[in-house]
This record gives sequence, structure tokens and C-alpha cells, in this order.
Amino acid sequence: MSDFPGLGDVAGKRVLVRSDLNVPLDGSSITDDGRIRASVPTIRALAEAGARVVVTAHLGRPKGAPEAKYSLAPVAGRLGELLGAPVAFATDTVGESATTTVAGLADGQVALLENVRFNAGETSKDEAERLAFAQQLAALADAFVSDGFGVVHRKQASVYDVATLLPHAMGGLVSTEVEVLERLTESPVRPYAVVLGGSKVSDKLGVIDNLLGKADSLLIGGGMVFTFLAAQGHEVGKSLLEADQLETCRGYLARAEELGVKIVLPTDVVVDTTFPSGDVEPHPQVVAADAIPADSLGLDIGPESGKAFAAVLAEAHTVFWNGPMGVFEVAAFAEGTRAVAQALTGVDGLSVVGGGDSAAAVRALGFADSDFGHISTGGGASLEYLEGKTLPGLQILED
Repeated sequence: MSDFPGLGDVAGKRVLVRSDLNVPLDGSSITDDGRIRASVPTIRALAEAGARVVVTAHLGRPKGAPEAKYSLAPVAGRLGELLGAPVAFATDTVGESATTTVAGLADGQVALLENVRFNAGETSKDEAERLAFAQQLAALADAFVSDGFGVVHRKQASVYDVATLLPHAMGGLVSTEVEVLERLTESPVRPYAVVLGGSKVSDKLGVIDNLLGKADSLLIGGGMVFTFLAAQGHEVGKSLLEADQLETCRGYLARAEELGVKIVLPTDVVVDTTFPSGDVEPHPQVVAADAIPADSLGLDIGPESGKAFAAVLAEAHTVFWNGPMGVFEVAAFAEGTRAVAQALTGVDGLSVVGGGDSAAAVRALGFADSDFGHISTGGGASLEYLEGKTLPGLQILED
């Protein structure tokens, strides 16, 4: 089958697929099925080619033992709806239920194993323990397809070690993600703008460091902006501040000036004196970014900054965005994120929403996936790729 070079004809073969089905749940209700939808094409292609598809994935951060709230049972139901065919669900990962469920598959049928992180061997730092668990997983299959981009930066049993034991191939989702990230790092069409938000500068150090030499402009919002403003000598009130990163931010500002890269910081911000405080309604107030009152907490970029960011993005032909501009979950502090998302929908070129909170934000604000060039399924993996790091789950596929 040409879609999975190296595996040959998959008809009748048991193919283990590592997908990323780590979706947000409210009880047993899935609140955003984006990752499941993104996983369907590879699973469907294998099933239509006659494979017996065995999907493995994680949900949340269980501590190596079963926890009911992290069960993939609701995901099995939704996956079946999207595939238009029932998905058999194994109530364990490598135990009796998994063995029986996989044995019961006919050509073209799909099974989902219970949360792979219910097994301590999945995330173990002990290579022997991880490999032993990978061997149990590999015993369920004849071939392996890596299609969970959100975990390729992890050296875990179902991501890395299984690929050392079975004939393996890259799935369509991972292949598309890599192709897009290569365009962002190796051959961006200019002007190239990078928008970074989220809470902490320290989470984005490697990305800023690597992209300062590649991007034409760097737009900064979210909680991380206050450390940049403080680095310029401005009062930031009660806003999030990483005092240990002030010198680093000054260094970035100086380096950007040397390189001719435009760093765009907000000129106005939305603040509140009481947020978050349970029953009290938000009292948003727009102030100049260099005049934040000492009793106020910055929670979004302001309307003028939203317009300024949108103007830069309107000129760009390549845009990468990672991290919301404010506390988008609260309507009073969502407009900065909305302004950036709206601007991305009009980019004449490649617009990439870099997974994680950014992907959740655009969907929560009512945008469709098709409004953007690409929505990544892996926030952390995307960032590490853009930092120039080697991702174990990709590296092993090349061997």
C-alpha cells in the first residue's frame, strides 16, 4: 500500500496505530473532538486496505495505573461515529481483553485499546521496563504506524520502543505535520510572522531563540508579555511576571534589533483588579501597556494592539501562532485572541495554529478548522521541532 511505504500490502495484517486521542472531557462528554477527527484518515485508510487496525493512545496523565476518569471508552464511541463503523473497545492495553479483542478482528475492522498510560511501562525512564511493555504491545500486531504527532517528542513505549520491534511507517497526520513544520523552519515564504502567547516566557525560550533568526516579525501577547514590558522598565502591577527572565527578554529585544527582526509588543492591555474572584463579575479596563496600575492584573492585549497585530499579519505570507493572547475562556478577556485568529483566516499564504491552547481557543471562539491553513495536533511537539530539537518518535521512524 503506497500510503505506508515499508509495510507492503497490509490486508489481513494486524497494524498497531499510535494515535493522539487526548481530548478534553467533561465527565464522559468530549468537549473538543478535533484530535479524534484528525486521526480518522489514517485509521480509515488502513481499514479500507484490509488491515486489522489496533489503535493505541493515551488520555490525560494517569500515574501508570487505571483511573476511571481517564478511560478511552467515550473516545471509542466517537471514533466509531466518525468512521461510520463500530470500534471494538478493549478494557485493558495488553491484558486478556486486549488479546481477545484483537483476535476477534476481521479484515477492515478497528479496535481501540484502553489508555496506554494505565501501564507504568509506557512512560518509564527505565529502558528495560519500557521495552518489556513495548514487547507486549508489539505481540498484538504485525506492523506499526506512528500517527500521534502530539507525542513524538516523548521517548515512550508506544511511540519509540514499539518502532524498534515492528516494521514501521509514518501515518498521514504525522507526515502532514512534519511537512508543515519544515515549511516554517526551512523555506518560509516571506514576510514571516510568528505570534507567541500563553503564560510564561520560560515555556517559549527555545522557540524565540531559534526563530529570531528566521522570522521577520515576532508578535508577543498573553501572560508572557508582562515580563517583556517589565524588561523595558514598565510597571506591570499584579500581572504574571517571571523576574528571572528579565535579562533574557532584554537580550531578545537587543538581538532582534541587531537582526532587523521586528518584535511587536502590545501598546494597550485589558486589566482587572478583582479577577479571578469567584462570584464577582469581571471588570475589564483598557489601559496603556506602559501605564498598568499597581493594583491591576493584565489579562489580554487591548483593542488597539489587536488591530496592530492584525495589520502585521495582513502583510505576512507565512504565520505561525502558538499561545492565546489572554484568558480566552472568559468573554471579557477573549477579544485579543479573537483578533489574532480572525487575522489568521485572511493570511495570503500559510497560516499555522500551533496546537494546544491555541487550537482549543480558535474552536471555542467559533472558528472552523478549515479557516486556517493548518491546525497542529501537538503543541509541545510543534514547539520542540521549531526549537530545532530532535524528536525521538520521528527519529526512530527514519532508522
